[in-house]
Amino acid sequence: MGVLPVVLSIAGYDPSSGAGITADIKTAAALDCYAVTCITALTVQSTQGVFGVEAVRPELVRETLFRLAEDVKIATVRIGMLGSGEIAAVVADFLKQFEPPNVVLDPVLRSTSGTALIDGPGLEVIRSRLLGLCDVATPNVEEAAELAGVTPEASWGSESWEAVLPKIRELARRLHAMGSKAVVITGGHLPEANDYLSSSTDGNVFEQVFPGARLESTATHGTGCAFATALACGLAQGRGLPEAVGLAKNFVRKAIAGAYPVGAGRGPMNHLLRLSTKD
Repeated sequence: MGVLPVVLSIAGYDPSSGAGITADIKTAAALDCYAVTCITALTVQSTQGVFGVEAVRPELVRETLFRLAEDVKIATVRIGMLGSGEIAAVVADFLKQFEPPNVVLDPVLRSTSGTALIDGPGLEVIRSRLLGLCDVATPNVEEAAELAGVTPEASWGSESWEAVLPKIRELARRLHAMGSKAVVITGGHLPEANDYLSSSTDGNVFEQVFPGARLESTATHGTGCAFATALACGLAQGRGLPEAVGLAKNFVRKAIAGAYPVGAGRGPMNHLLRLSTKD
């Protein structure tokens, strides 16, 4: 095996290892990449929910990022939970100064159980600075709507894909207008579980729908983190964006299907599941 591409994960710490930094490390290892990390926040968390959050000092985040960037060749960056506006601003400053390639923004706004994982100022930094500094954002439908300033309709979770697609296109259009170069709006909460990719270059928009199918499983904790990290790994290995999205979707689906029971709530996927050369 040659030198592995380095993926920098900037995210929170989940003690249950279903999401965040430790899940990113497992995902990168499964996809033949090497993860270096910067923890933005500590959480009190299990498979049954998030019970507490404490952000890391912004100065510590800043020094960690700059030391890593001076030491290793970063092939791609995955940004997850940021926790506060101060930390979000530090990350934006880092991206602007070092201009690392292939930056994937997973805008983690709240946990599945409803706990806020970013404050109001942090949300504004994501909107005003980070969207424009990243190569691709990977929000789910609810996150995309909140970023775009749109109230998602409750009916979206039961409508057909044909009915929902125009609304998702509009969310993508709004995010492009806010500076996002490319966005993958993941549809795990939708009946068909389709994902939608939209990229905008010089006013020309490319779109692709990645068909899915719902899996009945309780092993869905951290799926957004795994998707974004797998996408980052694909980009780090030189894949084009559509191919990397397909890789990430396939990895998450197989990792959910291959999960084993952990905890009494929503457990983790099987992050260490390795894809075959045919996948």
